[in-house]
Amino acid sequence: MEHTLSGSAGVLIPPTDISRSAVSWPAIIAGGFVAAAVSLILFALGSGLGLASLSAWPGHGASAKSVAVYSAVWLIVTQWIAAGTGGYLAGRLRTKWVGTHTHEVFFRDTAHGLITWSVATLLLAIALTSTVIGAMGAGARAASNAVGESGRLGAHSAYDQDLLFRSDSPGPDSSNDAQAQAGRIIANGLTTGSFPDADRTYLAQLVANKTGVPITDAQQRVNDFIAKATDAADAARKAGAQSALYLALSLLVGAFIASVSAALGGRLRDQHI
Repeated sequence: MEHTLSGSAGVLIPPTDISRSAVSWPAIIAGGFVAAAVSLILFALGSGLGLASLSAWPGHGASAKSVAVYSAVWLIVTQWIAAGTGGYLAGRLRTKWVGTHTHEVFFRDTAHGLITWSVATLLLAIALTSTVIGAMGAGARAASNAVGESGRLGAHSAYDQDLLFRSDSPGPDSSNDAQAQAGRIIANGLTTGSFPDADRTYLAQLVANKTGVPITDAQQRVNDFIAKATDAADAARKAGAQSALYLALSLLVGAFIASVSAALGGRLRDQHI
């Protein structure tokens, strides 16, 4: 290896080893774990403050729009704090480069912050995915147990079972679970996006037989209820779409903050080492 002569004292300084990777993985991994841990703490705090309390019905809890706005603000705050902490630690913990231009040092520090944010985001995604899969598995097991105990649903949904035993003219006492049937019909309509005339007619018959009101009044009640339920579902879908956009915005903010924080941490590191 060749050496360069520096100063009048003739001190030999070895050149920077350009064949070695500039990525400091220990610092990145440390910052990523810290950022992920801070994010989990802030997520838990946000849930405790009621940011996850959603009610699709006016006057009962927070509305979907309010929750979307509050969640967006909290997501940005979470990304700001967590990404800033992780990026700063990655910048401070990285080994100092000797004989490297200041512009290159700045670029490497910001790159370390961005990679740290990426690692933390992947860790959170894995953790959340595992949680969702676990919850889905528990729900599936609970549903399987319920089916096994009742022996009624089999491979069909509750709505399909209702269709199987539906009467053309249900009597006043033909079913003690009229409200449960109505709930399943409404849920099916909201899922498929349509309410067939047969479902509307049957709901009107259920309401008329249960309440004793004329069939025309029962049909009006059914139409009004379906309209309200559809509006509430549409509002919830729009709030979900807005939440996805806010999540993307918060992630972009986190990436920027992590890069800037790593550059700041790198500058302070070079000043003190």
